[in-house]
Amino acid sequence: MPEETRRIVVIGGVAAGMKTACRLMRVNPSSKVVVIDKCKEISYGACSLPYYIEGLFDNLEEVRMTPVGVVRDEKFFANCKGFEVLTLTEAVAIDRQRKVVRVKNVESGEEREIPYSQVVLASGNRPILPPLPGIDLKGVYPLKTMGHAQGILAKAKSSKKAVVVGGGFIGLEVAEALIHRGLEVTLVEMKDQIMAGLLDGGMAALVHRELRKKGINLRLSEGLQSIEGRDGEVVGIQTSQGRYPADLVIVAIGVRPEVELAKAAGLEIGKTGGLLVDDQMRSSDPDIYGAGDCVESKHLLSGGKVYVPQGSTANKQGRVVADNIAGLKASFPGVLSTLIVKVFDCNVTRTGLLAQEARNCGFDPVTVLVPAADRAHTDPGSKPILIKLTADRASRKILGAQIVGPGDVAKRIDTLVAGITMGITVDQLAQLDLAYAPPFSSAMDPLHQTANALRNKLDGLMESLEPQEVYAKQQKGEDFFFLDVRSPKEFEEVRLSGAQLIPLGALRGRLNELPRDKEIIPFCKISLRGFEAAMILKAAGFSNVRYMEGGILGWPYHMETGKK
Repeated sequence: MPEETRRIVVIGGVAAGMKTACRLMRVNPSSKVVVIDKCKEISYGACSLPYYIEGLFDNLEEVRMTPVGVVRDEKFFANCKGFEVLTLTEAVAIDRQRKVVRVKNVESGEEREIPYSQVVLASGNRPILPPLPGIDLKGVYPLKTMGHAQGILAKAKSSKKAVVVGGGFIGLEVAEALIHRGLEVTLVEMKDQIMAGLLDGGMAALVHRELRKKGINLRLSEGLQSIEGRDGEVVGIQTSQGRYPADLVIVAIGVRPEVELAKAAGLEIGKTGGLLVDDQMRSSDPDIYGAGDCVESKHLLSGGKVYVPQGSTANKQGRVVADNIAGLKASFPGVLSTLIVKVFDCNVTRTGLLAQEARNCGFDPVTVLVPAADRAHTDPGSKPILIKLTADRASRKILGAQIVGPGDVAKRIDTLVAGITMGITVDQLAQLDLAYAPPFSSAMDPLHQTANALRNKLDGLMESLEPQEVYAKQQKGEDFFFLDVRSPKEFEEVRLSGAQLIPLGALRGRLNELPRDKEIIPFCKISLRGFEAAMILKAAGFSNVRYMEGGILGWPYHMETGKK
């Protein structure tokens, strides 16, 4: 194709597609770019939709406005960015031999062909809607588009009971939004925990406690069987365990990459179901690129392929695509599956590999759970967070992290993402020159504290158990001595079932009260005193001692309160 008629056709007008087009026009203003999208709304931030439903902002158009309030529509991109956008236009086929994209106007049905030199597939994802009875009833919605958000909000205003199906990030955000709207909300998840595969069971249990505390009827290990209706309107759902009435049902069980167009064009699809692309974001056809939620990515630690749709990833990939089309050298290295979500007053984030994932990849993972205040305790805004850190035993490199709590988790996970990407060890993490002032952190940041705890474990100074391991021992009726080394005042306020109180300051004088023929598991509020108690016991000749990581703050199960 002659250079003067060279045209780049971008299929998909949200994050990845618009980033590609805008970047192309910046680095190569002579490019002929046309963006095709079957919807009217383009370039919108879908991640903000749950917060619109909650009522944090009233004008839905804000999700597709610039920071100064200009709507990003066809005219905006034509006038400000210099490329054409065809909305309400669906790409129905790619003819790779003739190098044309056949498109159809979704209103008139009229079809035509657009020639291309390169195609960018940025077709995104589609919500998974199981083929169950009642899935098409009025009042049943996924949440992906601005139209979905409008429909959910309108229905919520006239509803009393809602069911959210799915305990992923979207399900959690929508459940919170509907609670704030005054609805009774049941959250149904077929797995035995929310965010399965993203959080360990113990960390997820902390989020379960927050959901129930805020009024969510959390139903775990229940699969959706049918959606019930009357006169075409939803009235409830039936699960494997029971029936729940509902005026509104949100189906948020996940998404799949939108790759039907790619499949029909004969492009190679990866193992995850996403479009297979190389580091330059090229598909199996060198003139067709892919970016965003329709492609799979490489995991930076495992080297395997993963499907982790994220707006942030889509934007980075779009830039890589544009630079390569423009003749600049660019590559996308991969992802660490970093995710973050706010669940009421609990912030939840993770990155890297879970311990079992690391084990499956050939690592020898060692983990530690450490609670800490996100800033100096003298600061009135100080709040707790719990960090679970995973490192490889041999190399001591950090492999992953999970952080949960009402305090500041974002800057900690971002620090860890940078460190893991660069191959940081637990020893290097413990010595990072992090910024310190009481309004921002403690003198020893929670990351320092967690790294040092993990160093103690790696160096064989002490053995430990996670709260869920101790809880499992209790459930099995195992005989061990559960030692609470907090103060009597703390013990009176809240305590764990079966625990015996011997304050740390009195422990050396009361060693004769402890059994030498049983395992002893000491703990405190955050288990720093629990660790110290374990060291005292070890020095006194007690051989079967493991402190409980996380302490009271890390215990997600029932606790006794009030005077004993």
